Amino acid sequence: MELRQLRYFVAVADEGGFGRAAERLGIVQSAVSQQIRRLERELGVTLFERSTRRVRLSGAGERLLPEARGVLAAADRARRVAADIASGAEGLLRLGTVQGPGDRIFRLLDELAATAPRLHVRLRRLPLADRLAAVRAGELDAALVRAVPAAPDLELFPVWTDPLYAALPAGHPLAAEPRPDLARLARLPLRLAPREDNPPFHDLITDALRAAGAEPLLGPPFTDLQETLTAIAAGPPSWTVFYEVAGLPRVPRVALRPLAAPSVTTSLAVSPGPPTPPLRHLLQALAGHPDAGDLR
Repeated sequence: MELRQLRYFVAVADEGGFGRAAERLGIVQSAVSQQIRRLERELGVTLFERSTRRVRLSGAGERLLPEARGVLAAADRARRVAADIASGAEGLLRLGTVQGPGDRIFRLLDELAATAPRLHVRLRRLPLADRLAAVRAGELDAALVRAVPAAPDLELFPVWTDPLYAALPAGHPLAAEPRPDLARLARLPLRLAPREDNPPFHDLITDALRAAGAEPLLGPPFTDLQETLTAIAAGPPSWTVFYEVAGLPRVPRVALRPLAAPSVTTSLAVSPGPPTPPLRHLLQALAGHPDAGDLR
């Protein structure tokens, strides 16, 4: 069964004859008659009662006419949806996300909804390596990644940069400084997650310390922020470094101080080549973000 056969069937039913249906369709009458006969053979029913004077629907034709109209309407809807997807007005964006910081992700989604209200967004939270692998495999259209300087076979677009904060005992002399010196902080044991847990962030901090002329003095590993801050408050002097996710925490006997450098950059990882329509909308939304970098 072909859609054109159903269109011819509906046209003959509407016009009450093969000749008028052919005129409406802009084809010869013999083509309409031939396709209607093929449709009847395939369905195993007679759709029209024919005579030399008139053509009218058979009982089977009357029953099948609403179904034919429904199929044609569904096909038209599918074409419209496909056209909207091709133009980017509608579709699905699969985006790998990072945690926080703050409400930036929500502001980004609001901006995206304003520019493409019929674009559906599916967010996935995955470990960094899995996020990048999913973009390479085409399972994600893009992924936000933090502190990643380069990713093989992918393009990275910086989208925003956040300051880093040092957490150290409130009674330590460096806590009196508004922006503690990194080289002096390095004299304290650093609570940093093992490199295998987050290679980009681990390298960002240790490279910054070495650039400041200090070799990292690694202390107990960073676990989670609250537990690590509690250990800094209660234990021997140590420090850690973190970025804001949902506001700065408050822990008694712990001072939080912004670092002059380094900062942490969040980038959008995409596959090389022309962006898909959903990805174009995402890039436009990010370009309109107040903290975004150059996404041209």
